[in-house]
Amino acid sequence: MVDRIVTGAHYGLRDWLVQRVTAVLMVAYVLFIGAYVVLNSSYVSNTWVGLDYNTWTGLFSNLVMRSFSLLFLFAVFYHAWIGVRDIVMDYVKSARIRLVIYVLVIMALLLYSVWAVQILWGM
Repeated sequence: MVDRIVTGAHYGLRDWLVQRVTAVLMVAYVLFIGAYVVLNSSYVSNTWVGLDYNTWTGLFSNLVMRSFSLLFLFAVFYHAWIGVRDIVMDYVKSARIRLVIYVLVIMALLLYSVWAVQILWGM
């Protein structure tokens, strides 16, 4: 009989599901922004006229849009964390190097999260 050695904290199904949910959220956000750009841009005198500063600030002055943008960014960060963690677990054999990479990635993602809040809410 072969003894099964269990490692980790059973991330498999939960992380797979989180990656799918965050991916769907990111696709919805990108499709919304894409549709907004297409619907609010125009073609004048053989020149494509994109969105101006006032149109963008009008869009992001809405609390719902800022919240959706922050949710999108958090989804990107969490999605990235799961992907990086899984790649590092698979390919980096040294526990010390793995720990250093984890700490650096977590610190970067936390700083990006704080930065995103500052950008969206102007703090």
